[in-house]
Amino acid sequence: MPAIEHRWVHVSFEETSQFTETYGFVGSQGTINLEGVLIRPVEGGSDTVFLMMHPSSTLQLLPLPAAVAAAGYPVLCMGSRYVKNDAPLIYEKVALDLGACVRHAKERLGYRKVVLLGWSGGGSLALFYQSQAERPTIAATPAGDPVDLKAAGLWPADGVVLEAAHRSRAQTLCDWIDPSVRNELDPDDRDPEFDLYSPALPVRPPYPADWLAAFRAGQVRRVRRITERVQETLHTLRSRGTAEVERGFVTHRTMAEPRFLDAAIEPNDRPIGRCYLGVPETVNTGPVGLARFSMLRSWLSQWSIDHSRADGETCAAAISVPMIAIEHSADDAVPQPDVSLMYRACASVDKEMHCIRGASHYFKGQPAQLKESVDLMTGWARRHGW
Repeated sequence: MPAIEHRWVHVSFEETSQFTETYGFVGSQGTINLEGVLIRPVEGGSDTVFLMMHPSSTLQLLPLPAAVAAAGYPVLCMGSRYVKNDAPLIYEKVALDLGACVRHAKERLGYRKVVLLGWSGGGSLALFYQSQAERPTIAATPAGDPVDLKAAGLWPADGVVLEAAHRSRAQTLCDWIDPSVRNELDPDDRDPEFDLYSPALPVRPPYPADWLAAFRAGQVRRVRRITERVQETLHTLRSRGTAEVERGFVTHRTMAEPRFLDAAIEPNDRPIGRCYLGVPETVNTGPVGLARFSMLRSWLSQWSIDHSRADGETCAAAISVPMIAIEHSADDAVPQPDVSLMYRACASVDKEMHCIRGASHYFKGQPAQLKESVDLMTGWARRHGW
């Protein structure tokens, strides 16, 4: 493998907030500090950089960035201000973070072209950012707080890669949340008709279509019940006129996804009885589930199916730059249709889609599938003269 090196990168910009939303130095002093790693060939290398950002995770330890760098293309893996803590995450502010990194890659690091490499949750983020950079429409968050993307002067990226990407965090939560929960303060108060992991569940895989439709409708109802409570609480806090402006809350049981138990639902090569976090039943009740802890404003921006703007399918319809979409056929996280839905929605006339057979979400122990992914995206970049 050609020699590569890792270089720490710091991106900083000024911003003031109504209140401190992240713990520590990262955003409490009127300055947003972002950290990341530039992985690049020791010698040579392209003047095009692939920029990776996930809303809440770090990406430099994944196998993909180093493999792309070894193939001659530098990869800049940047964390948002909410890295490893999505409880207060506001998507509109993550777009500002990504915009600062796009600008930094060109102005400070000197790259001619920047391609957003949207892996997993970074896919819908990349599309959200690019849509607002090309056609900005947002001046406030779903909670009504000012975050003016129209005036931010976001620099559009030169291309977008979707790799094992889901449509949105809000849609994913809606697909996974446990509809049996009747009382948000008591997760043991459950409707036995939809208690997916209960031995007394009246159905077994393959699940009947009418039951599955009712299950999905129950998931939407639960998300909307939580959203209604969030909006009511925000209204109450604002109407008091005190210094209390935000609250955190717990959402129990958020991994009740029938597709991980039923191979007939959106069939592909994924393992049945497991998901990317382990045993689905354990994840459903565990402390690291999706949206387990959230702030009120974050719920509206990140998790509400009716309010979050970072929907990959919608945002793809507003971008014009070249795009390549790569599906993993054995993805144990992303639903089978998601990548193709975003691909079909993409307004760009320069787009292509591929599926890597047998690839899991993380390429764990899959060097052949990893190489296929790298060859696809680097070949695509070279065909565009990058």
